Amino acid sequence: MEKIKNIILHPISMLIIGLITGVIVKLIDIYFRVQHLGFSLSDVFSQLGVWIVIGVIISLFSKNKRYAMLNVFLFCIGMLITYYITAEVTNSVYGWNFIKGWVVFACCSPLMAYLVTLTKNKGIFPLIIKIGIFVVYLVTDILLFGGPRIYDFIFILLLIYLLFIKKYQ
Repeated sequence: MEKIKNIILHPISMLIIGLITGVIVKLIDIYFRVQHLGFSLSDVFSQLGVWIVIGVIISLFSKNKRYAMLNVFLFCIGMLITYYITAEVTNSVYGWNFIKGWVVFACCSPLMAYLVTLTKNKGIFPLIIKIGIFVVYLVTDILLFGGPRIYDFIFILLLIYLLFIKKYQ
């Protein structure tokens, strides 16, 4: 299991996974806009919350801080490259403001990954970071995307487990 984790959470693998994810997410945006239970898959993957959770997971399970920073950055950049290439190829609508915003997010992702790795430690500073992750999740969800929605509660429970309950070596 550890060997598989190390293969998946290797920077080259994370870039490849990011590249594949970008195509899949853009296709979801195009073909899965139909709402079920009050939301669509397109809604879920168009908002910041899911990417915060994915970034936290990649960061916490990476081999070390350096790998966490590199893995999250390569995942984000790979995803953005293929997302917008797929948007261009499929003549989908997208705007430069979204591109700029997601590029800023990707460029800040190594710092965010580093901070997430610090949450494995005990003390007041890691606790502040954990709370900060929740505040950023909730504030962006409410202010930017009009949430919370059903799936946000699932993501919040997952963040509670990963940040406050799960023990790391």
